[in-house]
Amino acid sequence: MSPIVITLLIVTGLVILVAIGYINHMVENSKLEKARLRADLNDRVRRSRDVSDNLPGQLMTPALKLLLSRFELLFSDRLLPLDKANSALRTRIAELRELVNKNELIPINNPPQPIQTEAKAKEVRFILENLNSQISRATQDGLMQVNEAKHWNKEIQHMLTLLHIDFFNSLGQQALQKEQPGQARLAFERGVQYLRKQPEPGKYQAQLAQMENQLNRANAMVLEDTKPVADEVNQLTEGLKSLDDDDSWKKKSF
Repeated sequence: MSPIVITLLIVTGLVILVAIGYINHMVENSKLEKARLRADLNDRVRRSRDVSDNLPGQLMTPALKLLLSRFELLFSDRLLPLDKANSALRTRIAELRELVNKNELIPINNPPQPIQTEAKAKEVRFILENLNSQISRATQDGLMQVNEAKHWNKEIQHMLTLLHIDFFNSLGQQALQKEQPGQARLAFERGVQYLRKQPEPGKYQAQLAQMENQLNRANAMVLEDTKPVADEVNQLTEGLKSLDDDDSWKKKSF
C-alpha cells in the first residue's frame, strides 16, 4: 500500500472521528436544551396555576382568571411535545381549553381569604409579585402587548392596595374586639396614611372615608378610656393645691 493511500486513510479516519465527536456534541446539546426548556415550561405552568388557584377570591376577577388560564394552556401546549407520555398533562390541557372557551364566563372558585395577620398579607403579596413577574416575562417574550402589560400592572397595584385596606381593617377590628382601642387607632392610622399616599387617592375615596370613620371611633374610645385618669389627676392637683394653701397659712401664722 502506497504512502499516499495510507495518508488518505488516516485523514479519513480523523475526519470520521471529528464528525462523530461533533454529532455527539450536538446530540448532547440538544438533550440539554430540551431539558432546560422542559424545566422552564414546567416552572411557568406551575407559577400560572399557583396564582390562579391561591389568590384570594376577593382579589380574583374573571379577566384575571382567563389570563392565567391562557398562560397555563400556552405553556402546557409547548410542554406536551417534550413530555408526550404525560397523561395528566393531556387531561389538564383539555380542562384549560374548556375554561378558556368560556371567556368572561369562566368560573371563579377561589374562596375569599381574610387578611388577619402579617404572615397572610406577605403570602398574598408574594402571589401578586409572582403575577407581576409573569406579566413582565410574557411582555419580553412577545406574548403580551405593552399596552396590555401596562393595564395589568395597574390592576396588580390596585389589588395590592385592596390587600392593604383589608389588612389594616382586619387589624383594627381585631384590636377593637379585644378592647384595645390604642392598637386599633394605630392600625386605622396606618391605613389612612397608606390611602392618602396613593397616586390616585380619589379612586379609594369610599374606603378612605370608612377608614377615617373607624379612626375617629377608635380615637373616641381612647379618650374615653383616659378620661377617668385625667379626673384622678385633676383631683390630685386640687388636693395638692389645698395642701399648699394650708402650708402657706401656717407659714404666715408662724
